Amino acid sequence: MKLTDTREIKAAPETVWEAILNPDVLKECIPGCQSLTGSVAEGYEAVVKQKIGPVSATFTGLVKLSDIVQGKSLRISGEGKGGVAGFAKGGAAVVLEPMDGGTRLTYDAEASVGGKIAQLGSRLIDSFAKKLADEFFTRFQDAVEPPDEEDAAAEGNETIADSAEKKKGWFKRLVGG
Repeated sequence: MKLTDTREIKAAPETVWEAILNPDVLKECIPGCQSLTGSVAEGYEAVVKQKIGPVSATFTGLVKLSDIVQGKSLRISGEGKGGVAGFAKGGAAVVLEPMDGGTRLTYDAEASVGGKIAQLGSRLIDSFAKKLADEFFTRFQDAVEPPDEEDAAAEGNETIADSAEKKKGWFKRLVGG
């Protein structure tokens, strides 16, 4: 299965690049990620819990960043084993381009599965893979974009402040951007 999409992120290319190399950002953006340890050079060991249709599994595996062209592009790839549920693997080629007011992020992703989860049917798997990629890049965009006025005003609201959900622009505030 192949997926292609473009995101217009309201953050400088340098901020977007720094975020995509940051393991804390990756951990927060990978849906179901319970842990992510390692480095850009060595790769990351990940534990990801997912439910695909009726099959629930905890996948352990490796996430690698490769084909790195500083500040412009890279490839994120991962492969995980989920015990009796089977395996999943995939990757995305990510390209960053400066644009007025921010960065255009384009990705071409592909995914495949095997084992018990492969028996669920290609439509369910394709739908799940699209949802997963979309959720990753939505979370990534929310992490690096500055909060809009409505989000900034709500930040003072204690109900929202108490929520476990990361607020828009959390990475940018973390690095002081």
